Amino acid sequence: MIHAADRQQVTVRVPGKVNLELVVGPLRPDGYHELVTVFQAVGVHDRVRVEPASTWSVRAGGPYGGQVPADRSNLAAKAAHLLAQYAPDFLDQGAAVEVGPVAISIDKHIPVAAGMAGGSADAAAALVGCAELWKLTMQREDLESVGARIGADVPFMLHGGTAVGSGRGDDISPVLARGEAHWVLWVSRGEGLSAAEVYAEFDRLHESAAPAAPELSTGLAAALRTMDTAAMGRLLRNDLAPAALSLQPHLQEVIDTGLDLGAQGATISGSGPTVAFLVGSQADALDLSMGLAARGPEGEIVRVTGPVPGAHVIDASGPGVGPRRGGLS
Repeated sequence: MIHAADRQQVTVRVPGKVNLELVVGPLRPDGYHELVTVFQAVGVHDRVRVEPASTWSVRAGGPYGGQVPADRSNLAAKAAHLLAQYAPDFLDQGAAVEVGPVAISIDKHIPVAAGMAGGSADAAAALVGCAELWKLTMQREDLESVGARIGADVPFMLHGGTAVGSGRGDDISPVLARGEAHWVLWVSRGEGLSAAEVYAEFDRLHESAAPAAPELSTGLAAALRTMDTAAMGRLLRNDLAPAALSLQPHLQEVIDTGLDLGAQGATISGSGPTVAFLVGSQADALDLSMGLAARGPEGEIVRVTGPVPGAHVIDASGPGVGPRRGGLS
């Protein structure tokens, strides 16, 4: 095993996401819904550090650290444990490294239970960090396959950028998106929403008629190619929005306020309750954020841009771990 005195460590930066389109289809035999979604990784980031330890552990700090479980239910911890099971098949025989327990530290800036895949992001970061720490000969597709066993959003958090997710949302295909999109996020300061309860409400609302097979909007794909934010704003779609609004009706006031203040489009991200407003420029984002803060409802207002890269190493140090920037190949 690597001794604690060696002090090797790897730090990974990973973004949150918004869904530009989320089309929910019928239930699959495995209990999940068939989905087609367009993800975009946006510039609110967690940092996850992994280092060898005598026992497995996870701890979290940062603005949302107190809302993160510090036990085996933590998705980053689950990811590290699962990767350790696959690691023997990918060990670099030339590296004097053995797989063993790690201490995981999360600097949490992605909101929790907010529809931004914060837990999945940390799982993706743990996979990238442990693969680097253990010098595994894994390609990104290998990590995506492992990540899909943790959660449907994990493969995209490894991928980043803008991409279509199909199946459960874990079958990822990149989307050509030129330019930069400006977003203003309204993040609830109150109770979050779990994906499970939102999907349960979605099923209740569709008891009388099952949803049709999901299809991707061709118009959105065309708008992304030129980053036509006016067209993108008109095409934002989330089939889970009625369920989220049923559970938290005040979100409609948030949406209406942002649109009244000039946003080009608004959508609930994922299962919510984060509301993402698309605007045309950095100046528009500043104006909208000031207007939302003044008119309410009360919430955290965050300005971000997208697309940004997925989980990638920003620091790797210690014996046998050379300094590196960038992600996996």
